[in-house]
Amino acid sequence: MREALKDAKVSRETTSTGTAARADRRGDREWPRPPRCRVITIANQKGGVGKTTSSVNLAASLAIHGAQVLVVDLDPQGNASTALGIDHHADVPSIYDVLIEDMPLAEIVVAAPEIPNLFCAPATLNLAGAEIELVSKVARESRLQRALEAYDIDKYDYVIIDCPPSLGLLTVNALVGGDELLIPIQCEYYALEGLGQLIRTVDLVKAHLNPTLSVSTILLTMYDARTRLAAQVAEDVRNHFGDVVLSTVIPRSVRVSEAPSYGQSVMTYDPGSSGALAYSEAASEMAHRGAGAVQ
Repeated sequence: MREALKDAKVSRETTSTGTAARADRRGDREWPRPPRCRVITIANQKGGVGKTTSSVNLAASLAIHGAQVLVVDLDPQGNASTALGIDHHADVPSIYDVLIEDMPLAEIVVAAPEIPNLFCAPATLNLAGAEIELVSKVARESRLQRALEAYDIDKYDYVIIDCPPSLGLLTVNALVGGDELLIPIQCEYYALEGLGQLIRTVDLVKAHLNPTLSVSTILLTMYDARTRLAAQVAEDVRNHFGDVVLSTVIPRSVRVSEAPSYGQSVMTYDPGSSGALAYSEAASEMAHRGAGAVQ
């Protein structure tokens, strides 16, 4: 497990504010708003680590607490769109049209029906062919970045980009388009494998395409307190990455898994569940880190 972390080098610029976040979630004070829009890419090429679940529930929690949030669904499966209750059949204008057909982002963004302040740029199955179609496009790595620059993202506090489980052109577009990278890490041994490859990809993107990109946040997901392995993974990740790891861990939760089948995030499906409370805590930590994470 430790070998899987050797190649992964992340700056430790963010300070921990877990105590403030916990107090804040109880309603002791309002959540802070970032000084400008934070564009956060959520990526990990390993599947099943909680990328989409984290994207949707962090976004929903931030929106519930007053932030204006846009979720950009870059996964051809469209699971983030589903979880937000957004229609995304093949005929719906989607992020595919933005990347491939140069449609303005403003023409595809729709409001999430369950939560005020929350918006989504949906994905459809058309996006499955985008990896191939992007190869022949001019500035293929930066098409999402250009679409965001042409769109008025300053009206949002957060833009959260959900990536597919790969390091292809869709994920590269997300890394080029984002200012920050949030990496969800499942608290199991194999989830750490390939993390070095992701960090090396980030370094290449920083060197050649997006020098402002930073790994600002690591979120430990699917934590099972009954196992020693989960505790060991969490300890090793914290020892290696330091304060970029959120204090809050996301437990395994049946409610979190059930919520998307009802077209909801867990924040509206069962706000009192352990998963909803954990994601609210994590989102509060992110909000408090705010200005420090934006470079």
